[in-house]
Amino acid sequence: MSDTAAHLHWGAEALWERLEPLLPGLTVEVVGRTDSTNTRLIERAREASGDPDGPITRPGQLDPLDDEPNTPHGRRAGDLEPCLLVAEQQLAGRGRLGRDWKSSPVSSLTFSLALPLAPRDWSGLSLAVGLALAEALDADNNTPRIGLKWPNDLWLLEGGAPGGGRKLGGVLIETVSVGRHRMCVVGVGLNVLPAAYEGLASGYACLREIDPAVDAPAALHRVAAPLVRALQAFEKRGFAPLVERYARRDLLRGQAVSTSLPELGSGIAEGVDPGGALLLRVDGALRRVVSGEVSVRVVPAAGA
Repeated sequence: MSDTAAHLHWGAEALWERLEPLLPGLTVEVVGRTDSTNTRLIERAREASGDPDGPITRPGQLDPLDDEPNTPHGRRAGDLEPCLLVAEQQLAGRGRLGRDWKSSPVSSLTFSLALPLAPRDWSGLSLAVGLALAEALDADNNTPRIGLKWPNDLWLLEGGAPGGGRKLGGVLIETVSVGRHRMCVVGVGLNVLPAAYEGLASGYACLREIDPAVDAPAALHRVAAPLVRALQAFEKRGFAPLVERYARRDLLRGQAVSTSLPELGSGIAEGVDPGGALLLRVDGALRRVVSGEVSVRVVPAAGA
């Protein structure tokens, strides 16, 4: 383990002691800056696989591993060992659909967790991760302050404004094969302190608006174990058991939304199904929308 960040005390050893019983073989690394924590862990997995150009896929768009050839050089035990990589600053952070993820030292929490994962169905994984983060940071499920915008964003909810809020964080999940196993890399970016970012269509929210004393290391210690447990539970049971809990924080539910898919256009969001698909009522018909390459936005109310 390393704890090289100069500005913050991350407590990496204490974090490792808490997480290693859940993920045997885990390493925890903290660096001052990197291009992208997801990129770094994906590249390590590719090197371990013996195929540095191996394809990166989104969960739910995987070729059956039984059809994949054996990778060369043999497998070492360390190839599949989990790793939590934290960066005080990401210089080229990535979000969903190829978007940049802006971050700055101290004011943001950016980390990625790589681990072997083999669920029967990957559908809904980003929703399960977002839910675990939201519940760890905001324990009030009756009147939540943190909402979930399908499929992978966390928002700070605006009181009294259904569907309203500002973006608090996001999740990027990628997978790559190592031998006949699949390494899953879960990237998380959270705004922690107030910062001035211009041109953000969704606005800017930070955890200090909920907890005036929180900093990035405290947020990491709060979410790390719940995230690991959520991934392990998802591997066994999938997303279906989480539908009701997700609904309590569903930012889009009941809202008029527009999609980037010409064949769908706009409709009314009616929650998510047990597979994590967005249910969208379009011209009286209920349509399932899977994440893929689709963007969904709330349609502002007239006069808003």
